[in-house]
Amino acid sequence: MNRFQVVLATALAAPVLAASGFAQSLPPVPGSQVINITPTPGTFTEPGVAVNPNNPKQVVVVLQYTAKAAYTEDGGQTWHLDSTGVAPLNYRMSGDVSVAFDNKGHAIMDCIAFDKLGSFNYWGHGATRNGIFQRRSLDGGKTWETQLRTVSAFPTKPGIPFEDKPYIVADDSPQSPHAGNLYVGWTRWTLTDSRMLFSRSTDDGVKWSKPIEISQTRGLPRDDNGALEGFDGVVGPKGTLYGVWSADDEIVLTESHDGGKTFTPSRNIVHTAPTMFAVDGMDRANGFPQIADDPKNGELYVTWSDYRNGDVDIFLSRSTDHGATWSAPVKVNNDPKHDGADHFFQWLAVDPVTGAVNVVFYDRRENPHKQIVVLARSTDHGATFNNYAWTNTPFSGKDVFMGDYLGLAAYGGKVYGAWPVHPQGAKGTILQIGEANFNK
Repeated sequence: MNRFQVVLATALAAPVLAASGFAQSLPPVPGSQVINITPTPGTFTEPGVAVNPNNPKQVVVVLQYTAKAAYTEDGGQTWHLDSTGVAPLNYRMSGDVSVAFDNKGHAIMDCIAFDKLGSFNYWGHGATRNGIFQRRSLDGGKTWETQLRTVSAFPTKPGIPFEDKPYIVADDSPQSPHAGNLYVGWTRWTLTDSRMLFSRSTDDGVKWSKPIEISQTRGLPRDDNGALEGFDGVVGPKGTLYGVWSADDEIVLTESHDGGKTFTPSRNIVHTAPTMFAVDGMDRANGFPQIADDPKNGELYVTWSDYRNGDVDIFLSRSTDHGATWSAPVKVNNDPKHDGADHFFQWLAVDPVTGAVNVVFYDRRENPHKQIVVLARSTDHGATFNNYAWTNTPFSGKDVFMGDYLGLAAYGGKVYGAWPVHPQGAKGTILQIGEANFNK
C-alpha cells in the first residue's frame, strides 16, 4: 500500500491573510488549518468529506483521479493518504468519489469506473464498460476491504449507458426504522436522454438492489442545462430519505418513507436560473444542489448557485415542514448584489450538534479571474451568513480541470473542507484539506 503521512506544521496551520486583498474584506476562518494532502500537482479534484458520528476524531476525505482516500484519527492534526487501496484497479479510470459513515462507524466509499469516456459531454455516445462500485473501511479509513462491490455496471458493447456522479447516503439516525441502510443516487446517460437512478443496501453495503428510476421525467442526453444531474441526499431524523437534483432550471425533490423501497412523485421545489454556466478561466462550472438537515428539529436546507443576479451567487432555501414548502432564496455570499463577482462550486454541511449551517465555495469578490476558498456559516437557521476566508492566495483554473464541486462536513463546532487549488505555473492541481474550529 502506497501511503504517506502529513503532519500539520505551524506555518500551514495558521495561514497569514494580511498579504492579500481578500484579507481586507473577509476575516480568517477561526482555528484554521490547511494542508496539501497531495504533494505533487496532478488531476486531484471533486473531493468528498465525512465525519464518523460514532468517533468524530475520525474523518475521511475521498478524491479523484483515480479514486483515492485520506483519513485522520486525531481530528485533523495528522492526515494519511492511501493512493492505491480504493480505486477499482481493473478499470483504467475512476472518479466521482463520495463517502459516508454508517451507523456502525464504517466508512463507505462509492465511485464510477470506466475505460474510456464517450463523446465529449454526450457521455452515452460511444461509452465503454463502466459502472458504480463500492468499497468499505471498517477502521475509519485506515484500510479498505479488497472486495469491490458492484452497484451497477455494464460491459463494453454498442449502446450501453454511462453511469455518472453517484452520491452515497447513510441512514445513521437512532430513531429511524431503517437505520443502517445505505443509498446511492446517480445520473444514467443514454443515447437519447438522462435519467435519475437509485439503489439501496440493507446489509451494510454487501448487496445492492436493482436500480430504479426516481424521476417523473427524463432530461436531455447532454451534460449541460436540460439534463438530470447532481443527485444529493439526506436522511431525516425519523428515517425519511430526501433526494434532490437539477432539471430544467428547477431543483427537484423526491422522498422515500419506507427505506428506499418506493418514492413519492418527484416535484419541483425551487426555481433557479440555469445551473450550468461559464466562469472566466474555468474548464466548466455548475451549481448543482445539495440538501442537508438539522437532526434536532428536522429542518431541511438546500443550496445551489446560479446567475439570476448577472454574476454567479450562492443561494440557500429552508424548509420547516419536512420539505412541503420552501423559503425564498437567501444569498449566502455576503458581498454586494450585482457587484460582478462570481461564486461557485458550493457544498453544504449542517452541524448535527450545533445546528450551524456551513457552505464552502470558490470566491472571486476581489479578483474577477482568480478565486480563493471561502466558508460561510449561519447560526440563525440560514437567515444570515458570516463569510470567512479559508485560503489567502488567489489562483486561476485556467488550463487545468478543477472538477465540479468541493467537499464539506461538520460536527461539534468543527468544520472540515476539501478543495483543489492550481498553484501558479503548475501543470495540475493540488488537493487541500482545511479545518475550521468554531469552539476556540
